[in-house]
Amino acid sequence: MGRLEGKIAVVTGGNSGIGLATAKRFVAEGAHVFITGRRQAELDQAVKVIGGKVTAIQGDIAKPADIDRLFAAVRTQKGRVDILFANAGLGTVAPLGAITEAEFDHTFGVNVKGTLFTVQKALALMTAGGSIILTGSTTGTTGTPGFSVYSASKAAIRNFARSWALDLKGSGIRVNVLSPGPTSTPGLHGIASTPEEDKALVAGLIAQTPLGRLGQPEETAAAALFLASDDSSFMTGSELFVDGGQAQI
Repeated sequence: MGRLEGKIAVVTGGNSGIGLATAKRFVAEGAHVFITGRRQAELDQAVKVIGGKVTAIQGDIAKPADIDRLFAAVRTQKGRVDILFANAGLGTVAPLGAITEAEFDHTFGVNVKGTLFTVQKALALMTAGGSIILTGSTTGTTGTPGFSVYSASKAAIRNFARSWALDLKGSGIRVNVLSPGPTSTPGLHGIASTPEEDKALVAGLIAQTPLGRLGQPEETAAAALFLASDDSSFMTGSELFVDGGQAQI
């Protein structure tokens, strides 16, 4: 028996990186997992990688109609949601003075608006014992040059969990934030324009991390499993860092 045996989970941004590693771990622990992502080809590949009990629904969480379509499929096929990992997010590098309105709207549209309505639309399918996990970031706690818009969006995610823990009081539904530090994902390596820039970025992040390396998506997935399972049954409104100590010093 896995730790999530018989559970129904939804993982947004489940087509790559931390979302993919988490979906794979949830399935291995007995859950049926619905994953979402904007790119169909990556979703198809993710289904092959995950194997087992997984359903892929293409969609963009910045579009409420796509979120509605996701949960309509979950309702029709399984009738409930036990675990929601609101993981989808993005960000671009732009220092103050070079931030555009379009970049701001896109980042907050996905990270803040998208997360809000993903959670809100899932609630009708959740009952006592349910777990909501929001993907935060160490950048929501620390200052990060050139990354202020993304960082501010993740600070909003942190407060969502605090406020929603109160909104959900008495429901038996828990909501917590999972905040990774520098993790070797396509999103991280996609920040740089050249291999040389990527190498410099990684070296800088490693230098800031007490454990002296990047994290792996599977390490964050292990923490997500803890928050999804009954092992964290007395946790709500909390933030769990998987950051190699980066934001703790």
